[in-house]
Amino acid sequence: MKEETIKRILKFRDDRDWKQYHNPKDLAISISLEAAELLEVFQWSGADTSDEGRTDKIKEELADVLNYCVLMADACGLDIDEIVQEKIKINDEKYPVEKAKGKSEKYDSL
Repeated sequence: MKEETIKRILKFRDDRDWKQYHNPKDLAISISLEAAELLEVFQWSGADTSDEGRTDKIKEELADVLNYCVLMADACGLDIDEIVQEKIKINDEKYPVEKAKGKSEKYDSL
């Protein structure tokens, strides 16, 4: 995510004096709720797993999830790029290409 985008999210919050309400617990709850709204886009879709006809709603809900993630990282003093890079490194070790490519099993089953 671009630094400009992160700053814009934080400015939106700060302009409204909402930081006082953004503690880690409430932000974690908000992330979960928004992720559930993203999941709701696919509710009752049966075997239809595509995004066709759902793109606008997916964009809206995914943006909400990402916005709250930025706010959570800020509340916890975390650098988004750093924590994502760390997690990619961990996943790279858990799921080496030669064992995981084309497989959906969890790392402890490879």
